[in-house]
Amino acid sequence: MGFFKKKGNSKVQSTPPSQTKETSSTNSTNDLKTSLQDNIQFVKDSLGESTDIVIREIRIGRGGSVKAGIFYTDGLSDTPSLQNFIMETLMLDIKSTGLEKKLTPEHNLLTALKDFAMTVGEIKDLTNFDDLFTSLLSGDAILLIDGYAEGLVIGNKHWVERGITEPASQTVVRGPREGFSENLRVNTALVRRKLKDPSLWMESKVIGTRTKTNVAIMYIHGVANDKIVDEVRLRLDRIDIDGILESGNIEGLIEDSTYSPFPTVFNTERPDTVAAALLEGRIAILVDGTPFVLIVPALFVQFFQSPEDYYVHTGIGSLIRLLRFFAYLIALLAPALFIAITTFHQTMLPPALLISLTAQREGVPFPAFIEALIMEVTFELLREAGVRMPRSIGSAMSIVGAFVIGTAAVEAGIISAAMVIVVSITAISSFVSPTYNFAISARILRFGFMVLAASFGLFGIAIGFVALILHLCSLRSFGMPYMSPLAPFNVSDQKDTLIVVPIWKMFTRPRLTNQTNKVRQQDPASAKPQPPKK
Repeated sequence: MGFFKKKGNSKVQSTPPSQTKETSSTNSTNDLKTSLQDNIQFVKDSLGESTDIVIREIRIGRGGSVKAGIFYTDGLSDTPSLQNFIMETLMLDIKSTGLEKKLTPEHNLLTALKDFAMTVGEIKDLTNFDDLFTSLLSGDAILLIDGYAEGLVIGNKHWVERGITEPASQTVVRGPREGFSENLRVNTALVRRKLKDPSLWMESKVIGTRTKTNVAIMYIHGVANDKIVDEVRLRLDRIDIDGILESGNIEGLIEDSTYSPFPTVFNTERPDTVAAALLEGRIAILVDGTPFVLIVPALFVQFFQSPEDYYVHTGIGSLIRLLRFFAYLIALLAPALFIAITTFHQTMLPPALLISLTAQREGVPFPAFIEALIMEVTFELLREAGVRMPRSIGSAMSIVGAFVIGTAAVEAGIISAAMVIVVSITAISSFVSPTYNFAISARILRFGFMVLAASFGLFGIAIGFVALILHLCSLRSFGMPYMSPLAPFNVSDQKDTLIVVPIWKMFTRPRLTNQTNKVRQQDPASAKPQPPKK
């Protein structure tokens, strides 16, 4: 057959999927067979004759002398591209190209097709069924030729996806409006668009024995701490699970403290936040199928930072950040302080206020702790219902429900008006946090402080607060102290902790997350804005 000479004609019987791990003395049953029909039958048996798996048998070469098969998954592959650039090339274009002259003993038909005929960008060699199934179910096209115990993986992924839209969970007044999508390659491109640096390295991994989810690690080589990068690799390599459906699955498997209410892994759906974290020496973990990117190590103060802090005037950014810290304390301690003062420490109140509160509580059948507990649980129910209900009516239901229930409870004499005010302020303060999962920690710990306040008053709150500080200081995120740079205290890193200093003063990166390349700008004095000289 000239240049279409086959490697062999021996046929190998199809092996059931349950026996693919068995090996013989000559060849593993997981390897591709030389018979095209055996390979087709094995794929059909392994995939249960799934109707979305398309297997197209064609003939190529002069006179159609060689049998070939193209495999692809309908809905995951680009069908027009497959027809126009792959099948047309194989069935029509190479008939009169003289491709047979390109063949040598080291240059068989498959390599000749790959090097001289296929007009697609990504082509990989294929030798076993494991790689075949992974590539096929990821959207790539597979080319097998009768007589060859190998094939080609042709990059042909394409599926309907959500476009780049504004992040829903981390909105800003001023700043970029683009957010990550569920496509891993789109997400990496959004980060590359922000950081056009050859030192931005990316490593890919496949996690999940059944889902085979693509996971990417991104960091700036020479800026990120090599020990932290090695630790990220180690924790990801240790994952042995059948499925990863969202980055939250990865977060739960690599975080330092599973049972702490405080997250030790930061997540975001904003490319500018990821780019800023990479510039500080952190590592980003991107997971295919989710718009949320993980950032490690994560520190306590990082959850109070918003991208908008760096896009507005320094004074405004500092004031808003201090407001977030204050709002978190209100969300954490306001109900507990009200319970402690009205129950044990009434003398701390001005006489007029004490008389007003006493008059309000006249006829209320429950103590302050039960009042607060009823209102807090009711509000949490309304908040959760508003999230789960359709968007068009969810917010309206939450507002109207809280107003109606609060007013009715006061008029019925079940709850005092002051308690409704305290719980409302607490609820509003819990929404100030830029990150949703960090705000949940205040919602959880609030009930613990309420119990301590009802039992021991302000002394119980003080004991609980000290225990909370000790717990925070004991936490680590990939080896980094969670309360850094507050504990251990670092003067140079205070420029972006409680307040935001002008950007021309941020000439060094955080000390703990970066140990090699600390300087961001060589001469900070020259970057200071100066009025024109007369």
